[in-house]
Amino acid sequence: MRMDTKSPGYRAYVMFILVVVYTFNFIDRQIVGILAVPIKADLGLTDTQLGLMGGLAFALFYTGLGIPVAMLADRWNRTWIITAALTIWSGMTAACGLATNFWQLFLARLGVGVGEAGGVAPAYSLISDYFPSHQRARALSVYSFGIPIGSALGILFGGYIASKIDWRFAFFVVGIAGILVAPIFKLTVAEPPRGQYDVKGPDAPAPTLAQIVQLLSHKPSFWLISLGAAASSMMGYGLFFWLPSFFVRSFGLELLEASVVFGSILLIGGIAGTWAGGYMADRFGAGKRGNYVIIPAIAFLATIPLYMLAILSPNLTMTFFALLIPTGLGLAWLGPVLSAIQHVVPPTMRATASAIFLFINNLIGIGAGTVALGIISDNLEARFGDDSLRYAILAGTGFYLIAAILFLASSKYLAKDWEE
Repeated sequence: MRMDTKSPGYRAYVMFILVVVYTFNFIDRQIVGILAVPIKADLGLTDTQLGLMGGLAFALFYTGLGIPVAMLADRWNRTWIITAALTIWSGMTAACGLATNFWQLFLARLGVGVGEAGGVAPAYSLISDYFPSHQRARALSVYSFGIPIGSALGILFGGYIASKIDWRFAFFVVGIAGILVAPIFKLTVAEPPRGQYDVKGPDAPAPTLAQIVQLLSHKPSFWLISLGAAASSMMGYGLFFWLPSFFVRSFGLELLEASVVFGSILLIGGIAGTWAGGYMADRFGAGKRGNYVIIPAIAFLATIPLYMLAILSPNLTMTFFALLIPTGLGLAWLGPVLSAIQHVVPPTMRATASAIFLFINNLIGIGAGTVALGIISDNLEARFGDDSLRYAILAGTGFYLIAAILFLASSKYLAKDWEE
């Protein structure tokens, strides 16, 4: 049956199922954050090893394979690529539950990264062909709901299952569930005409990687945005991974209590901030393209004092409410920035340009952010004991300052680099 890819009802369904797939992407990516507590106790790991397993192990193949997979997505059926990716990363998540030592878990997380390399950049390109330019920031924001929803569900389900059964069973459950979603996605999502809402049309040939890099070399906004996003992701991914452990160590919560507290923060603050960023970009970006990066830069600057208030508070209730706002502000960049990345290149380059952006963002953000906070925490443990994570997180807010500076610098070039 042929689907009408411009039908509002069908586009809404496609967005829904894409959010479901992206939710599984982040459940499988972030579930180790809440399971870090029982994994550390069971396997006898250090915070540095946990950081390597949660960050670098995933990032190595996720970033390295993202570009060749995205080049394939600029030439071939994107729905098949996303289906295969979902199946692989879900299967490797289930395999994490079989690990009995650090290196087995490290290798299983490498496998999760291999699968997830094909999940995001093709989806960005797909969304850009389902929604016209003036709706893309909001569409990409809705797609990005998968980040707070998936992270929250991973933490909530992971914490619940680990508390009631064990951490291995949590990996089995979420992995198998993702495998079951894969055929539903493939059978119900149509491949839209490439560039159907864009002036250049769908028939332009896909360029080589060298041609894409050459074009991007003349777009300073792309590189400044990518480095700024990477700096923000060092803090963002670090927080997603370490905050559950922070609640356990600094507030004495049980694992399930920590999962409920942090999962609620992500759902409420994360969804509100993600939507607000995309709405404001579509609302204020048409007249001034620089607003696509100025809006998230202001949001990053506002997070710093709020995180200080939240993390230094000795009162759990105050910490909970104080974390809601900066959690949202820290995710407000997603819609505006992802939309800007789609618009600095022609339609036939979007998946590959997105993958280059994700390579920079995730190699630095995931690969370095989680382990950086873990190393800082280990070095502060002798002085602060269980509160070492509190001060490691405070040190990490400096990454948001760097991100804001780079985004503001990119705003001077974005209008010139924009492909109308």
